[in-house]
Parts: sequence; structure tokens; C-alpha cells
Amino acid sequence: MAVATLVSRAAGFVRLVVLASALGMGSRLLDGYNVANTLPNAVYELVVGGAMASVVVPLLVRAALTEPDAGMVYTQRLLSLLVYGLGAVTLVAMISAPWLVAVYAPGFSGEQHDLAVLLSRFFLPQILFYGLSATAGAALNIRGRFAVPMWAPVVNSLVVIAVGMTYLAVGGTTSITSMPAGHLLLLAVGTTAGVFAQMTLVVWALARSGFTFRPRLNPRGIGIRRIGRLGAWVLVSVVAAQILLAVATRVASTSGPGGVSAFQNALAVFQMPFAVIAMSVMTAMLPRLSRHAAGCQHAQIVEDLSQAVRLAVVALAPIAVAMTVLGPQLATLLFGYGRSSPSAIALLGAVVAAFGVALVPFTGFMILQRGFYALQDTRTPAIVTVGVTVVGVAGCVAATWLLPRANAVIGVPLAYAVAYTAGLAAAALLLRRRLGRIDGHRLLRTAARVTVAVGVSGSCGGLTVYALTPLLDSQDNAALITLTVAGAIGCAVYVAVARLVHLTELRQLVATALAGIRPG
Repeated sequence: MAVATLVSRAAGFVRLVVLASALGMGSRLLDGYNVANTLPNAVYELVVGGAMASVVVPLLVRAALTEPDAGMVYTQRLLSLLVYGLGAVTLVAMISAPWLVAVYAPGFSGEQHDLAVLLSRFFLPQILFYGLSATAGAALNIRGRFAVPMWAPVVNSLVVIAVGMTYLAVGGTTSITSMPAGHLLLLAVGTTAGVFAQMTLVVWALARSGFTFRPRLNPRGIGIRRIGRLGAWVLVSVVAAQILLAVATRVASTSGPGGVSAFQNALAVFQMPFAVIAMSVMTAMLPRLSRHAAGCQHAQIVEDLSQAVRLAVVALAPIAVAMTVLGPQLATLLFGYGRSSPSAIALLGAVVAAFGVALVPFTGFMILQRGFYALQDTRTPAIVTVGVTVVGVAGCVAATWLLPRANAVIGVPLAYAVAYTAGLAAAALLLRRRLGRIDGHRLLRTAARVTVAVGVSGSCGGLTVYALTPLLDSQDNAALITLTVAGAIGCAVYVAVARLVHLTELRQLVATALAGIRPG
């Protein structure tokens, strides 16, 4: 599962790079494509995505344990309900496509808006495909089969990568006005075909497991009211998160050509270390945390949360500083190919650098949320998430007032940083009230030591960039050389300073990693 997650993230990142190269980083075409492709994911999350893990999976488990047929009929009814419900939602979304595009991208020109609407009507059926894939994957997990649901997104990415490379091979244009209908269909149909392939693979695996697909015209009996009641607070969290994403995308769209793509690609860079490192820490922590919560062992809950936060901060703080110092080089190395314009890459580098500021508070907030979930409290994190959204939206709006229009998108990650810092503080205070303590002295001591270590290492990395830039300015591989040299120096200095200030969590991280890869 860990390997599949890492490969899936990597394939998704390659997908972004290929599309940026094929459609042109900074082009109106790529911005329109990205907004259109955001809509099905946003609508799906609003309708059912947020409730999948917290509501649907527990209900499937209960049915598998209590029903005489191991939950077969219950799963059939749930799948039927999803087909009916998501089918109707898909039709409404396709009709509402012009309004949805206007909500996310008010800064689009007329032709760019029309393109996004046309593409979104091809992409919005993905809502149904995502829903069926997620529910079939949950049913597989209940049956002890985890591999296919974890690997299926890789198939999706591979299909879209093939579409992007084919678009490059046939000489697809980056101009909206001169795009042939065949090239448009390649992008539109090919992208949705990737999600369809993902769904098909998971559904096929569920059928192979012995599950019988049978439509149930009457889905009564699955507890629709119970699903709604359990998912209410989860829905509040999802709606709040989607509002912040929509406002951020709106601000990015007003920054001119390339703004939306700069925001979304920088967000992908930002999410990569969180997914690989922080999610691994949280995955390892959650089972033990849940056991302690079930036994009302609050002291152990505090210890688990403290350790998770400290380990994640020690691992991610140097990456956050590297993003801030080396954002332009990262953008050039990852996306500076094909038809990408230098000005768009420069904007992307600035946004990546700004997102580095948000990485640590975002991670701390997400970890502390798991403490509430372990205590079976979805109300408190939902309310805190609403507060995060309010602060984030205010920050995004302030960015449009305080920054030049072309640079407004750079203010979006800074707004994220302020919002999640406020959310982290609120979550910590509320957990302290709930648990009595949150190990604040040790958390602050670790934070101080990490700050010293990343401050010195970041300064050394920044001085290295300053020294190398005039020497490598005319070389095509300048970004790679600068990133390698400055990254190596910064990493070495971070480790050295961490040893000097007795940052024991770094030694614990290294020991855990070595134990994980040691044979036997």
C-alpha cells in the first residue's frame, strides 16, 4: 500500500509535468483545462467524497458483520443509490457548467470561459466514475483486498500521460482560437477515459472477489437518514475546504494567463512531501491513537499526538525552507519544458516558494485533527475548519487588494499559511481543554531547535544560490546544478546543527527509517 501510494503520487506528478509541457505552462489553454478538470473533483467531494471514509466505510463494515449475506445486498443497494444520486448530480452539474466555471474563474476571457465550459461538460461525468470507484474500493477493502484500489489511480495517470504525449506528438496547439476539433476531443475524451479506466479496474476487481453486481431499483433499507446524520459535520468540513479552494482559484484566475496553473501546480508540489512523509506518520499513529482513545487513556493520546507532530515538523521543516529558498529552481527543473513560457515558470517558482511557508502549520493542523477524530468528535474539527476557511478567504481577498494583479496568486499560499497557523493554534487550545494538556513544553522546545537548524541551513542554502546564480545564468542546466549544490549544503548543515542543538527527533526518524528498510 505504501509503495502504491508513492507510485501513484509520482505518476500524478508526471502527469502534471506532461500536461504543462504539452499545453504550455502560462497558456490560457492550460488554465482553462485545469479549471474544467477541477470541477468534477470539487463536486464529487461536496456530494460524497468527504463522507466516504468516515461514514460509508463504517456502514459497509457493520453490514458485513451483521447481515447474513455478509453485506452483499446492502452494498448492492448502496451502489445503486450512488448511481442514481451521482447520475442526477452529474446532469445538473453539466447544465450548470457555465455558472460553475464563472464561480472558479471570473478572470477568464470570453473564449477561455467557453473552452472551460466545453471541456467541463466532457469532464463532469467523472463525478459518477469517482463515486463508483471509491465505493467499489471500499467494498474491496472490507473483503481484505487492498492492492487494486491503491494502484488504480496510477492507471488513470498513465492514460492522461499518454494523452498529453500524443497531443505533443500530433503538434497540438496552445492557442484556443486555432485548436482543431480533433485535438480538443483528444484532451476532453482522453482525460475522462483515465478516470473511467480507474473505475473499470476497481469494479472488475470487486467482481473477481465474488461480489455480484445487481441494480436495486428500491435502495431503501441502507439507512439514508443515518448516512445523512453521520456525514453532516464531515460535510461542513468538506464545504469549508472547497470554499477556500474556490476562492483561491478565483484569485489565481485574476492574475492573468498562467495564474490558475501556477497555483494548482505549486499546490501539487506542496502536497507531495505532506503525502509521503506526514501521511506516513499519521497512518502509523492512528491505530494506536484510536486504541488509547477507546480506553480513555488521555495521557497516551497526548504522547502520540506530540510525537507525531514533532517527527513531522523535524522531517518537513527543512523541505519547507528548501521550497522557499529554491522555489524558482524547483519550478524550472520540474516544469520548464516544452511550450512553457519563462514568465510562467518564474511565477510558478514564486508561488512554490510562498507555499513553503504553509507546509509546517498545515501539517500540524492535519495531525491534531486526527486527535479529535480518534475521540469520535467530528463537530469540533468541522468548526475549526470553518474558521480556517474564513481566515484563508480573507487572506486571499487581501492579496487582491495589496498585491499587483499579476502577482495576486503569490498571496494565496501566504493566506493559506496564516489560516492554517490560526487553525493549528485553535486546535491545540481546544485539545488542551479536552485532554488537560498537549505536551506544550516539549513541542515548543522541539520547535525552537528546529527553527535554529532550518534558519542556519536555509541561510547557507540561500547564500549558495546567490553565489551560483551569476556563474550559471546562461547554462541550460543551471537549475539542476543550483538545486543539487544548495540542497546538499543545506541538508548537511541542517543535520550538523540538529546534532549540536540535540534535536533527538531527527535521530529517531533516521532510526525508524533504517528499521523499516532493514531486511527481516
